[in-house]
Amino acid sequence: MAETTSGRSEEEFQDLLRRLELALEASQIGVWQHNVNEQELLWDQQMHKLYGTGRHNRRVSSNVWFKALHPEDHESAINDFQIALEGKGFYNSQFRIILPSGEVRHLRSRAHYYEDADGAPSFIGAEWDVTADVLLNRELTSQKAIAEARAVALEQSRARIEHAADHDYLTGLPNRRYFDRRLAELRNDASIETLAVLHIDLVGFKEINDKWGHAAGDATLQSAAARVSGAITANDIVARIGGDEFVAALVNVGNAERLEAIVNDIFWRLRREVRFGNEMLKIGASIGVAMSEAGSTGNLLAESDVALFQAKKLGRNRVEFFTPKLQSDLQAERQLADELRLAPVLCQIEPFYQIQVDARSRRIVGLEALARWRHPERGLLSPIAFLKVADEYGLTAEIDVAVLKRALADRSDWVSQGLLPPRIAVNISGRRLADPDLIEGLRALRMPRNAIAFELVETIFLDAPDDQVLANIAGIKKMGIDIEIDDFGSGHASLIGLVTLKPKRLKIDRQLVTAVTVSDEQRRLVGSIVDIARALNVEVVAEGVETEEHARILAELGCDELQGYAIGYPALGSEVAALLKAAFVMDKNRPTGGARATGSARRRSSRS
Repeated sequence: MAETTSGRSEEEFQDLLRRLELALEASQIGVWQHNVNEQELLWDQQMHKLYGTGRHNRRVSSNVWFKALHPEDHESAINDFQIALEGKGFYNSQFRIILPSGEVRHLRSRAHYYEDADGAPSFIGAEWDVTADVLLNRELTSQKAIAEARAVALEQSRARIEHAADHDYLTGLPNRRYFDRRLAELRNDASIETLAVLHIDLVGFKEINDKWGHAAGDATLQSAAARVSGAITANDIVARIGGDEFVAALVNVGNAERLEAIVNDIFWRLRREVRFGNEMLKIGASIGVAMSEAGSTGNLLAESDVALFQAKKLGRNRVEFFTPKLQSDLQAERQLADELRLAPVLCQIEPFYQIQVDARSRRIVGLEALARWRHPERGLLSPIAFLKVADEYGLTAEIDVAVLKRALADRSDWVSQGLLPPRIAVNISGRRLADPDLIEGLRALRMPRNAIAFELVETIFLDAPDDQVLANIAGIKKMGIDIEIDDFGSGHASLIGLVTLKPKRLKIDRQLVTAVTVSDEQRRLVGSIVDIARALNVEVVAEGVETEEHARILAELGCDELQGYAIGYPALGSEVAALLKAAFVMDKNRPTGGARATGSARRRSSRS
């Protein structure tokens, strides 16, 4: 067997060559040699398959390779070859080629520098198709980029959600959630010497919203936010915690005088008009302030809210500072309100009746039911002890209902005794008049016609009653219930209101009545009111009649009815029944009906 110079037999060498060819074919790797001086390539069959030439000759011009290169890869591919040639070293390149069919493929090419026995330079190397790997890597890169973009978007979305959860969308200020958290942090910060909280409520915001619309309201809120923010430092914080409510925490404001100066600055900033288009919107603010020093455990937000409540209670558009006395007074008031809220349910509200008489005949023509609270611990309370609290806490409607029901029960009892009770006047609040369910509720009480009169105690509604109020008043009249205007002349009611509502009668305020015995001007004023009422076919009741001289003068001025201590003191239902019986016996033989007030009624003690 012949042997080669390397010691291997020719058969072994051929066998090795066949195995190498099979391996190359299986791997689809093409083998090439680039003879640099001749610019000639030696390609095996796999190289022709990679380039799609369809040829089988081993010798190929270098132009075949160059022309197959993708135009965008010409420069980099040739540059890689030049570097390897200049360095006579390892050649490594990756590039795209365009097959005759137009398909683009990615190839990887590697080779080593080689010189033959004559010193002729060449590169011997291999190439293979890496298109699948490139596309996979490209897809992986794309998916990674998408994943990273999604992660960034998710983080941004999370940040937006967190910001939205902690901030007001309209003004951009922190909200109550964020403010509470930040305030707790400030209270626990040992470096803070003083901390103050301002509770701010805009005045006139509802009117702006109602008159100019929500866009004007939004502009007002944004303006208020900017004004408060402009008056505080970077260490402070302001938040919007409700519709038109803001709070601010001021850090290390120093002494009370410095705090007062800052608060007053904010107060006057908020009182400046807000421009909305061509309009200037009037706005104001009520501010409650609470302050604590280092180590204090007070609840500043609650304390500032107490101070704000006081500012609103005293007329709004003002600043109030928290004090311990203010806290104790408010607690007592709230306790009274809680007890008063249960009083109608526990039947503790009851009516006392004050008679109304004809100004000339002195016959009893009416009764006014006045609320009394029989408190389990404090005894019998007059309205002065609880009606203001009832009004502030929205309890007047419940009290009115309780008095009406008790009055109807008393009237039914009087009728069962064979008496003919006069009309009973009962207060009705503006809140009840605006209730869309009012008429249905009144019908359920099955009131006799002409038995009850309703006194409008919140006469401010006379100036511009809304449609619901007017509809309810019309419904009340249809039920045979008179409408009376209380405290006429006190500055609330208007002539337009009288014309609009067409009441059955009006009651002249006691402040106008008191001086008629000594003042010609007051007598002329009362006379003018009587003349106006006559023109509108409205009856006139004078309340606050303290003396017989009052009664005489008011009758001469044309008042139809009289009411006051000179006529009778408020009394229990049982006492009124006795009075009606006595008057009935006295007048039973008279040709005209109606009970006449007796001396005992006029002498009734105020303790009743």
